[in-house]
Amino acid sequence: MKKFFKNYAATFGGLSREVWWLSLITLINRAGTMVIPFLSLYLKEGLGYSYSDVGLIMVFFGLGSVVGSKLGGYLTDRIGYFKVMQWSLFLTGILFVLLQFVKTLNGFCASIFVLMLIADTFRPAMFVALSSYSKPENKTRSVTLIRLAINLGFSAGPAVGGLIITTLGYQGLFWVDGITCVLATLLLINVLNPTKARILDEIKVEQPVSVYQDKPYWIFLVAMALFGIVFLQYFSTIPLYYKEVHYLTEFEIGLLLGANGFIIFLLEMPLVKWLEDSKQTKISLMLIGGILVTMSFIVLNMTGWVGILLVGMFFMTIGEMIMFPFSNAYAMESAKKGNQGQYMSWYSVAFSVAHVFGHYSGMHLIEEVGFDNTWYIIFGLSLLSGVFLCILRSKTTNSQVFISQKIDNFN
Repeated sequence: MKKFFKNYAATFGGLSREVWWLSLITLINRAGTMVIPFLSLYLKEGLGYSYSDVGLIMVFFGLGSVVGSKLGGYLTDRIGYFKVMQWSLFLTGILFVLLQFVKTLNGFCASIFVLMLIADTFRPAMFVALSSYSKPENKTRSVTLIRLAINLGFSAGPAVGGLIITTLGYQGLFWVDGITCVLATLLLINVLNPTKARILDEIKVEQPVSVYQDKPYWIFLVAMALFGIVFLQYFSTIPLYYKEVHYLTEFEIGLLLGANGFIIFLLEMPLVKWLEDSKQTKISLMLIGGILVTMSFIVLNMTGWVGILLVGMFFMTIGEMIMFPFSNAYAMESAKKGNQGQYMSWYSVAFSVAHVFGHYSGMHLIEEVGFDNTWYIIFGLSLLSGVFLCILRSKTTNSQVFISQKIDNFN
């Protein structure tokens, strides 16, 4: 057991203190974003909206995320990641508190659009900061540490959020979200101010490649958008499935979602380190992760036994642990060819687009064809994502062969 803990601790070795601070800021922020997993339930039960209304609001959620991601990349390349992260966190905190007072459908659509626009300027800035604070050889593990912080917060957030709902109601969630965002801002200012932080991998590209000319990267983005539509069902339709088909309470739903974050906290870093040592390509590992997430939906249709929810969550968790660190690392590696903010903003946009289509289509499908048929359709989308990853792997392999041949001919 002592050797196990020693080896586990060793997987965290070599990461910069700035990455650890960024992870703590992310943990504080993420622990507070407990509104998001319960948003569909709040809209459906707290405000009495229909499935279609909830889906429409989620469209504006996604549209705000798209615009915010693009704006974040633009601002990061021009004013720097620190200012973007600072103002994004602070303003998001204020907007979360104010969101609880919005009750009308049109008002909620407009408010969630503005909230996500501000909140998601943070993502491309954070990725560029993470790349700058990490040595080249540590980038995948640095991404994994950030994800551990996200999921540790996510494991605590839903569980506490479910408890808050049962005791104080949904309004308590908005206050906690807002306060934690402001606290994260204060920590950011004190520990990651450019006058205090070390830059370990400052990338200056004299003649940057435009992301719009990088065809393999666009294939990657399409695969990520499709995967995002699949994955995001765990934030909209899946909580409703837990409640309406298996009759779980909000607290039980919070515990189940929280188990996902707890497993990731325990196992993701050793798993990523082991997979890095396996010498598999990032694209091949992304394919494996996608297959496991696909299985998490298919098993739900195999039996009505409530325990199958744990099986599905296990498949999704392992798949997520593989997909996201290596897709993040692939995006950051590709971003070295051009303007990092531009590249990373499009990576964020891929998932924002998934927000636009994923939530609304999922809500519409369960209303029209039911949960079981929806999971089969999600299965098909996941397969399509895998097809694009296979195409990307083929193009990447062919490109590497071509480069090798050119080198041989030169020699």
